[in-house]
Amino acid sequence: MDLTHAPSKPATDLGLPYRPGGLAFLREAARSFRTTGAVAPSSGPLAARLAAPLAMARAEFGGPVSVLEVGAGTGPVTRTLAGRLGPADRLDVVEINPRFVEVLYDALHTDPALSAASDRIRIIADSITDTDLDRRYDVIVSCLPFTNFEPHTVRSILDRYLSVLEPGGHLTYFAYVGTQATRALVADRAEAARHRASSAVLDGFATRYGVGDSLVLRNLPPARVHHLRAPGPLGRSSEAPAR
Repeated sequence: MDLTHAPSKPATDLGLPYRPGGLAFLREAARSFRTTGAVAPSSGPLAARLAAPLAMARAEFGGPVSVLEVGAGTGPVTRTLAGRLGPADRLDVVEINPRFVEVLYDALHTDPALSAASDRIRIIADSITDTDLDRRYDVIVSCLPFTNFEPHTVRSILDRYLSVLEPGGHLTYFAYVGTQATRALVADRAEAARHRASSAVLDGFATRYGVGDSLVLRNLPPARVHHLRAPGPLGRSSEAPAR
């Protein structure tokens, strides 16, 4: 994953149309599979499972919620989140790939679900570990391909999530099923060891903060969604998040 800053404004000459699951995603998967992490965008059932804590957080906190999505890609999960936003909810979308950022900006004007909620959506073209965030979040939805990253990067990202989550806040992320066995068969020893180490970091966080997981078969490939909660009593902090 490139942890350098992406441009603050989207490029204007890329010409990538907004097609959930379409050409824009396939181009980036071919160009940089390690950071894209998939051959197809997240399916509707996977997006719905990732977005499920939004309604729970609204009921628990008793009012509008602040949501952060990280690694939006072409926006299939963003569309689901946008459709579930209340009139006073807010959604920040962090995406470092400038081509995907272009797609997302275009979608705010052309996609019905996103354009209907565009006044409540902010796109942040940056890395989650580098960007300054000026609020805390009740819900974080992560679409990053964690097991493609180095273990220290996975830990850094997860620590960042916990630092900006409200006490008792929700975090969901997913992992594709069967990747560790596949890597063991086709990758060299160093790559297989890196994958195991990154998976171990995820498992450690899930053991410490996890409250459940579920399998989504209707996705390419099938995925397991993990649901974690930030430590501390339920409630909102008045302090700004620390970097």
